[in-house]
Amino acid sequence: MQWELLEPLIPAPKPGGRPQSVDIREVINALFYILTAGCAWRLLPHEFPAWQTVYS
Repeated sequence: MQWELLEPLIPAPKPGGRPQSVDIREVINALFYILTAGCAWRLLPHEFPAWQTVYS
């Protein structure tokens, strides 16, 4: 349900440049996990993108 609300707010990738290597939906899911679990960035489970990617 959250994704249906957030998807229209996320801008499309800009043309040119390097293509996205990480699915933005997985980054959003990782942010939800951090917010609900209250854990440190480095304790993000491995099924999410790297914690550095989610943090930035």
